[in-house]
Amino acid sequence: MTKYYPEGVLINTIENKNSLKSFYSLQEAMLQGKILESRALVCDSEHNLIVDLPCMKGIIPRNEGAIGIDDGTTRDIALIAKVNKPVCFKILEITKDNDGQSIAVLSRKAVQEECLHEYILKLSPGDIIPAKVTHLEQFGCFVDVGCGIPSLIPIDAISISRISHPSDRFFPGQDIKVIIKSIENGRIWLSHKELLGTWEENAAMFKCGETVAGIIRSVEDYGIFVELSPNLAGLAEIKENVHPGQHASVYIKAIIPEKMKVKLIIVDVFDAAYSSSPKEIHYFINGGHISSWRYSTQSAGKIIESCF
Repeated sequence: MTKYYPEGVLINTIENKNSLKSFYSLQEAMLQGKILESRALVCDSEHNLIVDLPCMKGIIPRNEGAIGIDDGTTRDIALIAKVNKPVCFKILEITKDNDGQSIAVLSRKAVQEECLHEYILKLSPGDIIPAKVTHLEQFGCFVDVGCGIPSLIPIDAISISRISHPSDRFFPGQDIKVIIKSIENGRIWLSHKELLGTWEENAAMFKCGETVAGIIRSVEDYGIFVELSPNLAGLAEIKENVHPGQHASVYIKAIIPEKMKVKLIIVDVFDAAYSSSPKEIHYFINGGHISSWRYSTQSAGKIIESCF
């Protein structure tokens, strides 16, 4: 199976650069049906994308800009948003403009259609694939799952530990792993939390008696939830002048597997300049396929699991 990557992966490869460097290399790439990448320089008033090619002008006509543009299911903002970013394409033809200059007519839609039918629609729920974060909204994280095809990770599927906004975990342009939850009518539904480890796997990284770093995620009447890792939070006693988003140093008082609880004592709470930068993600599962995943410990009365 040909590998279809999120946009931006191919742009700096030697093979891609060699295919773009001359009229003859572009012609050969066209005949071979190669997928290439370059930077979109301009989206003109008719929503055609002008693409940076070293040897001639490249243009992706509006209707070739993405799946769904021609029937209105994809809005023109999706094309505008590609300016100054890598775009994938196939070469439809090399022709001449009104001034007799060579021009390459390109199609991003053709690449997306091939990716959809040869890669995406052959995936199964539980498959783990690479993705690239494209933008963040309050309700979730949009990612490129291949050749600019978008999908969404809902905010509640990002991690077990609750967050106020996807920017607490991700940033645009970040390469991440995702798990296929379902594919329905060509739409891809994703999850992420299953890759971040079970309760036991996360709790094993900590020991009673340690003082460790944490992030305040929620302040309730009965206690303060402090995130120790994306899939593990502990509960500390109420402390004044504490609010979500602050960093903390916390003493681990108890780790209780049968109740899936970590009891904490807050040593200090503070605002930090680095608090706005998401940490590097540690994946307990990096690839392959899973059919089910259980977060809960075997002794816990509450069962938290995912089935694919």
